[in-house]
Amino acid sequence: MSVNKVILVGRLGRDPETRYTGGGQAVANFSVATDESYKDKNGERQKRTEWHKIVVWGKQAEIAQQYLKKGSLIFIEGRIQSREWQDKEGQKRTSFEIVASNFRMLGGRAEGAAAAGAGASGGAGARAGGGDDFESHAAPADDSYGGGGASSGGAPEISDEDIPF
Repeated sequence: MSVNKVILVGRLGRDPETRYTGGGQAVANFSVATDESYKDKNGERQKRTEWHKIVVWGKQAEIAQQYLKKGSLIFIEGRIQSREWQDKEGQKRTSFEIVASNFRMLGGRAEGAAAAGAGASGGAGARAGGGDDFESHAAPADDSYGGGGASSGGAPEISDEDIPF
C-alpha cells in the first residue's frame, strides 16, 4: 500500500492562470507560499518560505480563476506529481507540482474571497471539490458539510491560529 497525499495552507503568490485543453477542459496553475519559523543554532528566529506549484483541473480550475487572487489564504488537498522535460540546452529536468483534488478558500472579505463568500457563507470561506457546483460547497458558519449550506448571521473570521496544524 502507498499514499500520496498533500495538505497545504498558504497564500497565493500570483493570480491563477487558466488555459483550456483541446477537449475544452479547464486547467489552472498558480503558486502557493508556505512559511516555517524556527530558531537557528544561535537562537535567532528564522523564517523559511517554500513555494509550491499548484495545478487544478475542470470545474475547480474555473472556480479558482474566478475567486482566487494573489495573497488569498487557501487550504489545498492533493497529490505530488513529477514531470520530466528538457530545457533549452537539452538537459533532462524534473519539476514537482501539487495536483489539487480540492481546495478551500480561507479568510474573509479582507482576504480577497469577497465574491466567494457572497453566497451562503457570508465570506468565511468556500470549498471547491469533487467537480460539483460551487454554491453547494459554500461553508456554513458551523462548518458542517452538505445540506443547504445557508447560515443565519455571519460566519466567524478564520485566522492562522484557528488552523489545527
